[in-house]
Amino acid sequence: MTGLIDKIIFAVKILNDYFFPITPDVLIPSAITLGNSGASFTIAPNQINKESIIYSFGVGFDISFDLALIEKYDSTIYAFDPTPRSADWINQQKLPKQFIFEDIGVAAHDGLVEFFPPENPDYISHTIVSGTRTKADSFSVKVEQLSTIMKRLHHDKIDLLKMDIEGAEYVVIDDLLRENLSIRQIVVEFHHRFKGFKILETRHAVKKLRNAGYKLFSVSTNNEEFSFIKEGVN
Repeated sequence: MTGLIDKIIFAVKILNDYFFPITPDVLIPSAITLGNSGASFTIAPNQINKESIIYSFGVGFDISFDLALIEKYDSTIYAFDPTPRSADWINQQKLPKQFIFEDIGVAAHDGLVEFFPPENPDYISHTIVSGTRTKADSFSVKVEQLSTIMKRLHHDKIDLLKMDIEGAEYVVIDDLLRENLSIRQIVVEFHHRFKGFKILETRHAVKKLRNAGYKLFSVSTNNEEFSFIKEGVN
């Protein structure tokens, strides 16, 4: 009988992992969503101001979120994207001085990674995930660990970290938790819709962040954009 109960408990756990929605831990009434519909994230604004250190990884052709932060809080945005087309597009824009761009990516190591273009050539978002029809068009880009970037920019903390990095978020989250970096808020788009990833990997990433003291306070309607806050970060 005990064995049957154990099997039922195990089955319920598996079903929960795959099918039950991931829900917020806390409600932040002041939370606001910034950016265009295809590139928006929800933040807790109380700790965001002109002095905030904000990193934005993955800008593509849409920096509406970054520009909204600059307009609303006069913040400086450190933006990063190693995609050549994105860098070319950024260089053609008339941008405020608070938008500081580097054409590098973030990863769990310093060096080079192989980058694969999207299967639809009209899209900009490249990924570390190999596409069957794009492998021949891959190229190498420079990446750095988040800790390396922070040291290079002389930052000992981050007030807001945004990641829309096409599947690399899973290893980067592991790395920033392993390094025990001081980050107040993390907003991230998870890419479990990609081939090679599953919703279970997103659940594991959320669990790791929760275990490290982060509280989930927003999940988008499409269950891809997640917002976390950690108390006690000065």
